[in-house]
Amino acid sequence: MKHEAVEKAIAIVGSQAALAKAVGKAQSTVSDWLNGNKQISVEGALLLVRATNGKIKAAEFRPDKANLFEQFNNAA
Repeated sequence: MKHEAVEKAIAIVGSQAALAKAVGKAQSTVSDWLNGNKQISVEGALLLVRATNGKIKAAEFRPDKANLFEQFNNAA
C-alpha cells in the first residue's frame, strides 16, 4: 500500500527525484518510503516537512511518533 503522505509530498514537489534532492536522499529511498519498504526516520519526517514547506505535518509521515512531534512543536 502506498504511503499517502509521501504521495502528497511527491505531488507538491513534483517528482520522486525532486523530493529526494530536497531531502538529501536517494530517489530509491523515496521510492521505498512510498511503497512501505522502509520506515521513514524521525529525521526523514522532519526533512519531508521542510521539503513541503510545512504543507504536510511530521505526524502524517510518522503517526506513531505524533506525541513526540507535538512535544517538539509545543517547546518551540
